[in-house]
Amino acid sequence: MAEEVSAAQIEALNRRLLNRQAELKALDREAASWRDTVELDQQSVGRLSRMDAMQQQEMAQADARRRTSDIARIEMALNRITQGEYGWCAACGEPIAYKRLEIDPAAALCIGCAA
Repeated sequence: MAEEVSAAQIEALNRRLLNRQAELKALDREAASWRDTVELDQQSVGRLSRMDAMQQQEMAQADARRRTSDIARIEMALNRITQGEYGWCAACGEPIAYKRLEIDPAAALCIGCAA
């Protein structure tokens, strides 16, 4: 069984979560133009160029979905910190190992329940 995470460790992980959240939101703002609809103007964009632009758009949209999911996980972890529930498995109620939280500070499940 894992030991409880200390207040100092929670504070360090909280800072990491806030920094990562800010990074992801900044990336999302920067990448907004890549998700815009590809214009259908055959005069200025050839068929292959348009296909490439559509592929880039789809990849940008997939990246945006991942960022949105990561931001949501981070916000849930920050809420758990605020409520004093951070570091405890949402499924079994046992402490989540600090090593696991170091790797993924947004983890809501212990390694046993996540498997």
